[in-house]
Amino acid sequence: MTHSDNGFFDSFGGKYVAEVLRRPLDELEVAFNEAMKDPSFIEELETIQRDYIGRETPLLFAETATKLLGGAQIYIKLEGLANTGAHKINNAIGQCLLAKRMGKKRIIAETGAGQHGVATAAACAKLGLDCTVYMGEVDVRRQQPNVAAMELYGAKVHAVTSGSRTLKDAVNEAMRDWAANPDTTHYVLGSALGPAPFPDMVREFQSVIGREVERQAAARKLDVAAMIACVGGGSNSIGFFAPFIDKPAPRLIGVEAGGIGPGIGENAVRMSGKAARDGIMHGYKSRFLLDEDGQALPTRSISAGLDYCGIGPQLATLGRQGRVEFTYARDEEALNAVKFFARNEGVLFAMESAHAGAEAIKLAPTLPKNKAIIVNMSGRGDKDVFITCPVFRRDEWIKFLHEEIERLESNIDIHSAK
Repeated sequence: MTHSDNGFFDSFGGKYVAEVLRRPLDELEVAFNEAMKDPSFIEELETIQRDYIGRETPLLFAETATKLLGGAQIYIKLEGLANTGAHKINNAIGQCLLAKRMGKKRIIAETGAGQHGVATAAACAKLGLDCTVYMGEVDVRRQQPNVAAMELYGAKVHAVTSGSRTLKDAVNEAMRDWAANPDTTHYVLGSALGPAPFPDMVREFQSVIGREVERQAAARKLDVAAMIACVGGGSNSIGFFAPFIDKPAPRLIGVEAGGIGPGIGENAVRMSGKAARDGIMHGYKSRFLLDEDGQALPTRSISAGLDYCGIGPQLATLGRQGRVEFTYARDEEALNAVKFFARNEGVLFAMESAHAGAEAIKLAPTLPKNKAIIVNMSGRGDKDVFITCPVFRRDEWIKFLHEEIERLESNIDIHSAK
């Protein structure tokens, strides 16, 4: 189950797209398979991973957190130290390099939390490609630092105003663009989902995380009981889990967005709840939060990257088979995890990754001290200032925003402000 069988992971996956997209997808599949067997492509990719992304990323022993919680040793894979601040750059660089090899000059992408958009914009700047990013209007508002970064890298950011104005709507717009411009454009899909070959391709480019963890854990002779990652679409988790999927151990735990409660529209729980059903959307078959007519149900999460209504097909299959255990963390638990690891380890988790951190806080005390658990900190929390400040320092944040708006509208230089 490490790779798909003709685009399917058992009954999930596939290529459910309009005829206009079948040819570009087939061409992409051939180009990807050829590139992964070409030593010169792999060498160029590994050089960029080392010199530009900054791989390999550290595996940090969370000593204070381990002592406070008791039980298993907690280790954190610091993907947030990768260039652009998250794991998303691994896939963006891989796909942009592949697109360049295919002779494509224009790149489009969708983004939720903004990290994939930032990574794709940066990869395009590095490789000299034109970049357009589709982002839901709601996510544009809550992820302004990432929007600013994308534009600084030279990308055009389109705020999507249709539907729920979040990630699923951004995916829809990106698919429409690709269908209209298949010859000049490559769609850098950000998660391990969508029509084949994207789930295999994204997992392959992200599996660098899991391969490093495997080496790092072996070098330290760790007895790893569990690996924990947050799951939106699933790119960080499937890459983190990849080398271990066909092995009986360790436990692989995926943490979904529990949002504010169990009701419809209050969370984005596809695998560990009862609201999801099998369906087809965005070109693939998987588990989705859908109504009886097959329309996407509303989702909610404090993290912009985890509120997607579906999950990657390989993860859906692994969940059904029991190889990946799924649970969820509520918004409040994720916020508490941000604070806990910031204060005790000097590590600032992204809101998405903090869902995995929340599960580690619960799991560690239940396991023996000679065991280890590894948490994938898929991204840094710098980008979440517009989410966390209103929670952690509400009064100061309101005061700052009021004063900053007044200063800007009055055209007063920051050095002259009272």
